Amino acid sequence: MTDETCQWQGWRQATERALYGPGGFYLRPEGPAGHFRTSVHASPLFAAAVARLLREVAEELGTAEADIVDVGAGRGELLAGVLAATEGSGLAVRAYAVERAARPAGLDDRVVWTDRPPQGVRGLLFANEWLDNVPVDVAEADAEGTVRYVEVRADGAERLGAPVAGPDAEWLARWWPLREPGARAEIGRPRDEAWAAAVASLSAGRAVAVDYAHVRDSRPPFGSLTGFRAGREVPPVPDGSCDLTAHVALDACADPAAGPVGEGHARASGAAGPGLPAAELLTQREALRRLGVSGERPPLALASTDPAGYVRALAAAGEAAELTARGGLGDFLWLTQRVPAAN
Repeated sequence: MTDETCQWQGWRQATERALYGPGGFYLRPEGPAGHFRTSVHASPLFAAAVARLLREVAEELGTAEADIVDVGAGRGELLAGVLAATEGSGLAVRAYAVERAARPAGLDDRVVWTDRPPQGVRGLLFANEWLDNVPVDVAEADAEGTVRYVEVRADGAERLGAPVAGPDAEWLARWWPLREPGARAEIGRPRDEAWAAAVASLSAGRAVAVDYAHVRDSRPPFGSLTGFRAGREVPPVPDGSCDLTAHVALDACADPAAGPVGEGHARASGAAGPGLPAAELLTQREALRRLGVSGERPPLALASTDPAGYVRALAAAGEAAELTARGGLGDFLWLTQRVPAAN
């Protein structure tokens, strides 16, 4: 074992290296789609729904031109679908893919590839399964109840390090208190900051984050850090061989200065925190239904009047059911923040 693999690091630093460092998991040619399937890959209905959302935002802004920014764009699959779905709609779309990997070959020339969100955007900023890959530190309460950082080696071995202090300790106290020995949490402060910066890049429109998530009343008692490789969940080992992901405390991202949105998720929060507009949390099931995606089967009568149409509608209903399924993709949370145009 080399000196490098023996080195102990906090999970945030180790994840950054494993996912985005030289040879990192997200810089591989196959991209995320080579290892797991997101809503984007599950059905073109998802991109079509995002396209409808973009048109809705454009109507609110009173414009026939709108920007769409896909943060954590993978290999540009969502933007390709949105551009196809808005073709001939009369809406002029400027598309930006924000991704740290290199631009893939064959991507639509209309997509601007960049490693950071463009500033002054008017339209829709959409981040599908981005925040769960923003690296965070892990904390654990020791046998005496002291909350300490968890350190890790490249082979996945862990040990407890220094006590958590400063802004990280304040974040835990507010959003994810650890009261029992052995309890663990992912310290979501870097995600709050990343999301606030993304929202701030909009001059007008909406910012939407979609992710595995939880709110304060339903935090997992031992955290949710895990790995994925080739479609299977695996132990989280920060050696670049697998994805490293943890569910997102989206209520904290929504408003770091206010209380939680609550168990219902489908209501607006109260006063927003400094620099952040008021937020809404919905399940993906509810968000997609608002955008016309439903898993309802087509009427059987269609089978006799239009057999081919019935088959197509039945296939679409099956795809919609997967996107909105309880216990699956439908339980993802959508965080929406509106940015009104300046007077």
